[in-house]
Amino acid sequence: MWRLVVEAPFEEDIELAVLDDDGIHALVFPCQRLPGGWANALTGEILDVHPTHWRTWQLRRADTSELH
Repeated sequence: MWRLVVEAPFEEDIELAVLDDDGIHALVFPCQRLPGGWANALTGEILDVHPTHWRTWQLRRADTSELH
């Protein structure tokens, strides 16, 4: 179930739905909410995203085969 982004937990792997030039879609990698914004949970890269909703990340970090 998708939840409001303002309710997203800090420093936990979550799935984000974001708004970009292509519309609203879910990112294919786990993200973390940080005090200063959002980061890719796999790389630590700070993301320039505008999330709309979040839900618990369902895949293990090492298991990327299910993403394709």
